[in-house]
Amino acid sequence: MRVVTYNVHRCRGIDGRYSPRRVLEVLQEISPDVVALQEVVSKSEAERHDDQARFLAEELGLQLAVGHNRKFRGGDYGNVVLSRFPLGNTRNYDISVRGRERRGCFRADLSVGDGRTLHLFNVHLGTSYLERRRQARLLTEGEILENEGISGPRLVLGDFNEWTAGLTSRLLSEMLNSVDIRTHLRRKRTYPGFMPIMHLDHMYFDDELQLERMTLHRTRKALMASDHLPLVGEFSWKGLRAAGSADTPRAAEA
Repeated sequence: MRVVTYNVHRCRGIDGRYSPRRVLEVLQEISPDVVALQEVVSKSEAERHDDQARFLAEELGLQLAVGHNRKFRGGDYGNVVLSRFPLGNTRNYDISVRGRERRGCFRADLSVGDGRTLHLFNVHLGTSYLERRRQARLLTEGEILENEGISGPRLVLGDFNEWTAGLTSRLLSEMLNSVDIRTHLRRKRTYPGFMPIMHLDHMYFDDELQLERMTLHRTRKALMASDHLPLVGEFSWKGLRAAGSADTPRAAEA
């Protein structure tokens, strides 16, 4: 099961050019099974590619679930999940902190076969240190990650905006398995893609999931499409594999 987390920066690249199609082409290079996107803008009455969530889903042939957090220049702005697996329940948790930009943790339940459910949490935390501390508590101590309705393993991923290891990293690492990118990528920084000085994009997961491989999709097109690069994790789960994953091309490793 190939899973991607990718902050697409409203589909505006580091060259200043707005291009949802370029983001699409980056994702087509990866051939994902599940995608968690942050900073997506969807304008339903504009040109087709301006409804970024639906455009990407339709072009990739994936199912779509959207967690809108606020309005941005006439469009709905927030987190998006694209999935090759059937989507079940979805819920957008408000993790906003008063006085700061509205933020969300978007949960999507994926039916991965044999009656199994994967609970995916697409997170985009704030840029303020105190804001993130409050959001860390909301994620780990309330009804979000400890929700009584959760019956399968959890996969928490997204843009955590933690420039150094903070409370969110500590609390999630105590609750779930955390990915040590230095083991997989031979580097400890991933952002910005062109000249990384920080590590903002993360994945955390329950014991039922096994991380087989992690890559940073660092192609020429990906370096231009957004200030973030797609972080790609390949997971197995008790022998279950996504149909076709074995035949799709591997992501480019930094």
